[in-house]
Amino acid sequence: MISRAIGTIALLCVSNTFMTFAWYGNLKMQQIHPQIKDWPLILIILMSWGIAFFEYSFMVPANRIGSQINGGPFSLMQLKVIQEGISLIIFTLIVALVFKGEPIHWNHIAAFACIVLAVFFAFLK
Repeated sequence: MISRAIGTIALLCVSNTFMTFAWYGNLKMQQIHPQIKDWPLILIILMSWGIAFFEYSFMVPANRIGSQINGGPFSLMQLKVIQEGISLIIFTLIVALVFKGEPIHWNHIAAFACIVLAVFFAFLK
């Protein structure tokens, strides 16, 4: 059961890394390659969908492995709250490491703490 939990969390981390780049990667690409600003929006959307394919390739197995429906350790509510917590952690790491210069303020840390509390409350019996 512990290996399913660890596997689920690992897959969710990979999935959320792809998700963050699918949603925000085009903004970083504009910083590196300014000509991308001139691309039609549909091309940016298609590029993001291509990245999101890999997000789903990890998210779906994570949910199947981790769900109590399939013998995993997590309820659907727990899976969703874990995913949101991981999403925020991954997003914060990518902002700090890739989008240097994007400040993190006290209210961002407070919001993060609230999501960590949400994960805690989701596991209370």
